[in-house]
Order: sequence, then C-alpha cells, then structure tokens
Amino acid sequence: MTREEKNQFIDSLVEDLNVNKYIYLTDISDLNSETTTSLRGLCYRRDIKLKMVKNTLLKKAMEKANKDLEPLYDVLTGSTSLMFAEAGNIPAKLIKEFRKKDSKPILKGAYVEEMAYIGDDQLDLLVNIKSKNELIGDIIGLLQSPAKNVISALQSGGQTLSGVIKTLSEKPE
Repeated sequence: MTREEKNQFIDSLVEDLNVNKYIYLTDISDLNSETTTSLRGLCYRRDIKLKMVKNTLLKKAMEKANKDLEPLYDVLTGSTSLMFAEAGNIPAKLIKEFRKKDSKPILKGAYVEEMAYIGDDQLDLLVNIKSKNELIGDIIGLLQSPAKNVISALQSGGQTLSGVIKTLSEKPE
C-alpha cells in the first residue's frame, strides 16, 4: 500500500468515525472463511458495516476524528475489525447471537452515546442499551396507558349510565 493509498484509507476511516455514532472494535481473527462470510452476511442483513483495519491506520484516523476516542487506543492490539451501526445495541446483540455458535467475535471496545466501553465484559451492558426508537416507544406506551384507562372507564360508565336511564324510563310511574 503506497503512502497515498494509506492517506486515502485514513481519510475514509476518519469520515466513517465522524459520521457514525456507534462504533464497535472487535476481534474476528481465527474465523475460517465460511464463518467470516456468515458473519458478514448477518451484518449486512442488520445494516451493520463491518470493516477490517490495521491498528496503526485506525489509530491515526481516531486521532483525526472529531470524537474523544482516546480511551479506545489501548485495545488496538492484534487483529481489529470495526462495526458501524445505526443503533447502539444492534452490534452487541449480533455479537452475542453469533457467539452461540462460535467463540468470536470478541468485543475489544465500543463507542456508544459518546461513551467508551472497554472489554468483552461490557457486552451484556451494551446489549441492554435501548435505542432512541425503543425509548420513544416506551414513553408512548407509558403515556397511552393512563389515557386508555380513562377512556375505558368513561366508556363503561356511559354504558352503565345509559342502562340506568333506560331502566328508569321503562319503570311504570
């Protein structure tokens, strides 16, 4: 790879790091080609961008990025692949699901919601992070619950009231 090609790749990585809110650094080394292809297919179906990178180039890109990625510098050892996603917990769920069949990918670190998570032991925490859409759904559900109860009470009360009025109107004087 020439110096010009390296600079172009670094610029591409900087753009990826700046554009994506959710960045996962994983280790998928030692996976055979069939398993790697399966992982790539699963990533594609879940709208996760998977990219293999050299640590030295990734570190240079992280230094140029408009985010504080310094806590992730220490995990840049061995083989590193990047996962970019639209929601913070989707890559974590994918990793957890994929590891039911294989021991990899291993989570080296993640940058989610402007926080760095270091180590594979953070995977369960990342799986439980709710996405923006999940939080909005929870809030709407909470807001709808009291309204549904009021409407239900009014509807049942209206039927009871109409029953009482009907009974009174049919009663001989």
